[in-house]
Amino acid sequence: MSVPHPPAILPRAAGLPFETALDTMRVVVVTGPRQAGKSTFVRTYPQTARRPYFTLDDSATLVRVQADRSAFVRSEPEMTIDEVQRDPALILAIKTAVDAAQPQRRGQFLLTGSANLLMMQQVGDSLAGRAYYLRMWPLTRREQLGFGTAGIWTRFFETNPDEWLALVRDEAVPEEDWRDAVRRGGFPAAVLDVRTDEARSLWFDGYVATYLERDLRDLQSVGNLQDFQTLMQVAALRIGNLVNYADLARDVRMPASTVRQHMNLLETSYQIVRLPPYMRNRTTRLIKSPKLYWNDTGLATSLSGGTPTGAHLENYVLNDLLAWRDTQIPRPEISYWRTAAGAEVDFVIERRQELLAIEVKATANPTPRDATSPRQHNAMLARSIRRVPGQRISHASRIASYQGREEGADASINASRICFASLSDIAPTRAKAASASVVCTR
Repeated sequence: MSVPHPPAILPRAAGLPFETALDTMRVVVVTGPRQAGKSTFVRTYPQTARRPYFTLDDSATLVRVQADRSAFVRSEPEMTIDEVQRDPALILAIKTAVDAAQPQRRGQFLLTGSANLLMMQQVGDSLAGRAYYLRMWPLTRREQLGFGTAGIWTRFFETNPDEWLALVRDEAVPEEDWRDAVRRGGFPAAVLDVRTDEARSLWFDGYVATYLERDLRDLQSVGNLQDFQTLMQVAALRIGNLVNYADLARDVRMPASTVRQHMNLLETSYQIVRLPPYMRNRTTRLIKSPKLYWNDTGLATSLSGGTPTGAHLENYVLNDLLAWRDTQIPRPEISYWRTAAGAEVDFVIERRQELLAIEVKATANPTPRDATSPRQHNAMLARSIRRVPGQRISHASRIASYQGREEGADASINASRICFASLSDIAPTRAKAASASVVCTR
């Protein structure tokens, strides 16, 4: 695979589902964290670049909209409205205009928002049956390189596991220390416009300040912004941990109810991700609390003030998975798996009645022991597979390592099919101290 030269405007993985949505639905809503590239995407995409564009970040436009929302939405046959969460009442006017249009027009309204409109209490209607919601996350590494894609997760489903190692080896992507990729993150401005760690730190400081002083206030009045920022910093130190509101409340000296409300705001504005547990099996005692991750590892490391760890690598892989998931139609489900006894799989993808278990390891030399939890996960599902019609789990007896060394099956693996896939599509390196592996089972 040749590596494309990054163009002036980087192609995004969301392009294909975006086109499909425009040709199918009357309203398309592109949401995601601020500075993820939504505005640039909708203003430069060939199908939407020439349509009238309005941003509610512009105070004059916001005043015009709020003066007469019905007149505004009827002023153009089709339009793009950026940062629509700044006037939630506009959604009802859009619904009325869409329903009144004869004949119905596909792609009549293109909206963007830095908040999950479906989670905002101020939004009076979800536009059900009229709108498609497309989430856009910060740039994946492949998007940063100009490929316009996320990782090769679909190909793991489409390829026989015996061929996974060759699949990974064939990916010709420039090498990079994963820790550098984690520190950089994926916000376009932090990736493309900032060249030093010091400058990037200043950029993230500005991002947090803007989020607190403007974006957060659009969602809800928060009494003490300094306390809210402290919660963000504490949450950034708990990447990959189960969400425990009582512990967070104790650390930041807030009531647990306030912490829960603040965490809801962080999730609504796409700052954090609360990853749900995989709950298909009801006979095994499983952990039910969500796990905590961030929208961007660069932001998370900036907030925590630390150096990248294995938890940050895990978060980096999840960020790529989320970007991939939200370009798929229908969307796969991503969760984690953990038993009360401590067996755990970092991520479980459920796609079209197939499962892919993923274990992330910040090591150059994964061993069969790294597959213990995925093996237990597969064994559990094999016992309960009758509960999921059509669900498939494959079995074999070979283990392939990231570096290409192959070993005979170990008795402890229970003959599960396992592949140690490198992060060549995310952040590869040959340096032992900075190598990383992903253990995939299906």
